[in-house]
Amino acid sequence: VVAVYGTLSDLLSVASNKLGIKATSVYNGKGGLIDDIALIRDDDVLFVCEGEPFIDPQADGRPHEELTGSHTDWLTLNVGGRYFTTTRSTLVNKEPDSMLAHMFKDKDAWGNKQDHRGAFLIDRSPEYFEPILNYLRHGQLIVNDGINLLGVLEEARFFGIDSLIEHLEIAIKNSQPAEDHSPISRKEFVRFLLATPTKSELRCQGLNFSGADLSRLDLRYINFKMANLSRCNLAHANLCCANLERADLSGSVLDCANLQGVKMLCSNAEGASLKGCNFEDPSGLKANLEGANLKGVDMEGSQMTGINLRVATLKNAKLKNCNLRGATLAGTDLENCDLSGCDLQEANLRGSNVKGAIFEEMLTPLHMSQSVR
Repeated sequence: VVAVYGTLSDLLSVASNKLGIKATSVYNGKGGLIDDIALIRDDDVLFVCEGEPFIDPQADGRPHEELTGSHTDWLTLNVGGRYFTTTRSTLVNKEPDSMLAHMFKDKDAWGNKQDHRGAFLIDRSPEYFEPILNYLRHGQLIVNDGINLLGVLEEARFFGIDSLIEHLEIAIKNSQPAEDHSPISRKEFVRFLLATPTKSELRCQGLNFSGADLSRLDLRYINFKMANLSRCNLAHANLCCANLERADLSGSVLDCANLQGVKMLCSNAEGASLKGCNFEDPSGLKANLEGANLKGVDMEGSQMTGINLRVATLKNAKLKNCNLRGATLAGTDLENCDLSGCDLQEANLRGSNVKGAIFEEMLTPLHMSQSVR
């Protein structure tokens, strides 16, 4: 039992003094050559020699040549023009089912596939082969800076080094940069808009614009489905025919925005400000806010002729002086909603909840069916 410290030369010196030999090499229990003291762990059983090949101490005295797959004679590999010197046991013992093990298990496996120096020829990348050979020597994945892990992984798959493949896949996953969920800024989005042809469909589905200033921008026909637009400034923006289905607009400012023909089905605009917005399309295309969450929104003075607010939630909303002529409000929750001064001529409020709603100073008489709650 010895304390391991300093360098590999220090360890060999200690072993030489204790065993009375001139130790030159250190092997692990499987015959792997140790070339870095940092690879030695507590309680490792090591073997030292004066230069002779490693012999398995559990071989029960059988001749070394009779041990299938345990040849430890030195050999040289020519991998893509670069020479590597190692032992047969290094290539065979750790991964006995790998391609390298099958290639070098028997001495004559390669026949005459050797160069003029007697090195076995392997037509693969030497920079990716080196980490694999070191792994077979000491069981540790060590890759120098500048070496692409994906290249090493492909070589490991080619040679069938299964245990190394798992290590490499984990290392590659850990080396990937963290996914960026930071919101898109106005500058980034404007650059995106300018680089996109006007006739191309702009898909911003699911993107994060939280808190961005998108005011006064031309955002017509853009697909914002399921996008995060919470706390955005969209004042005076042109959102004509934009798709905001299931988008998050909570706390956003859309004052005086053009929302002609906008699709906001099941969107969340709770607490948003939509004062003075225009939902009315002269061509007859109606804005669709069916099922939207509009709790506490301020839509005072907005033009919403023919708008579809079916089964939407407008609880505590301010719709004062809005034009809701011909609007569909069937099944809409208008509890405590301020509808004073609104034009509700021909509006459909069948099945809507108007508990606590304010209808004072209406521009036209309101006719509600018995189904209105």
